[in-house]
Amino acid sequence: MALIVQKYGGSSVADAERIKSVARRIARTKEEGNRVVVVVSAMGKTTDELIKLANQVTSRPHERELDVLLHTGELVSSTLLAMALKDMGHEAISLSGAQAGIKTDATYSRARITRIDPKRVVKELDRERIVIVAGFQGITDEMDVTTLGRGGSDTSAVALAVSLGADACQIYTDVDGVSTADPRLVPQARRLSEIGYEEMLELATYGAKVMHPRAVELGELFNMPILVTSSFNDSPGTLIHGGIEMEVRNKARGIAYDLDVAKVTVVGVPDRPGIAAAIFEPLARANISIDTIVQNASIENITDLTFTVARSQLERAMEVVEPIAKSIGARECVSDSRLGKVSIIGTGMQNTPGYAARMFSALSDQGINIQLISTSEIRITCIIDEARVKDAVRVLHRAFELEEEAEN
Repeated sequence: MALIVQKYGGSSVADAERIKSVARRIARTKEEGNRVVVVVSAMGKTTDELIKLANQVTSRPHERELDVLLHTGELVSSTLLAMALKDMGHEAISLSGAQAGIKTDATYSRARITRIDPKRVVKELDRERIVIVAGFQGITDEMDVTTLGRGGSDTSAVALAVSLGADACQIYTDVDGVSTADPRLVPQARRLSEIGYEEMLELATYGAKVMHPRAVELGELFNMPILVTSSFNDSPGTLIHGGIEMEVRNKARGIAYDLDVAKVTVVGVPDRPGIAAAIFEPLARANISIDTIVQNASIENITDLTFTVARSQLERAMEVVEPIAKSIGARECVSDSRLGKVSIIGTGMQNTPGYAARMFSALSDQGINIQLISTSEIRITCIIDEARVKDAVRVLHRAFELEEEAEN
């Protein structure tokens, strides 16, 4: 008897009919002789609607209270799904993240799971029940509700799969699996039958919405294979795991993009030891995540320092950096929120020359200006004008012939 953890995203449970459809899929898994734990997201756009409502009440919602508000979305979908399963004759029970034993730190809206005590989940499984867990949430040692950030239900699912020693972790979404690019943007994009953790982590981190980066990190850390597939059809999906065949013809495996990019430039920074720490340590204390960092060459001991953040964190970043810029004698601090990034990703690129040149040439041929460049061993990312991001994705998908490669 296998133990299977399944996760269903918001689009999969967007209304009553879709909840019933998901319940039928879960019921089939149970009837095949498996023990089943299900993690579920909030219905459709519920989280967005709750955030909008909070912002109608106050321009700056208190973080703790906002988390308490937002976690209710998953409670609604989990209870409705449990009701649908019971109506089909299956024993099912819904649990909040706290009831499922998901413990987190106290970083509201971006909490991290510290541990899971799965006793309640195991007890319900031993009673032959299907356990429906509200994703995206947990509870602190002080019994305060927290949320894990957008896409956090993926993390809930993988963490539960690991803590329970599950035989499989299945992520059901509104696409057929992991593709070479967003199929809604590039119709020629291909579904990958498998992909390594490292490549998937880069894709997720740099814009692919199909999986949350922290969920992939957990999968890799504990060697938990993750199947990403559709809740709307019987696609075989994409298996995320370790040890896949590396020597493929095309080293580039996918194109990712992200429109949630803002840039901050501290102009005229004195070039001396300690300046970078003076800027980035306060940003870290403010829980502001930094992505790309570029420092220009020093001229007469003066340089410019540029970094990128999520647009939602730009206002707070400027509040932190502007007084620091004045205190260190910088000339000014400027920002730009009209940016996006596009990345090519593939493990085999690190030992194969020519990929960067081909990327830059393809963008240049389309008149797309590159503002910043960042790289890892398996990724090249360009920061460009947000208006050209979608053009860039299509151009690069063609340039690297990703629609032509046979599946591995």
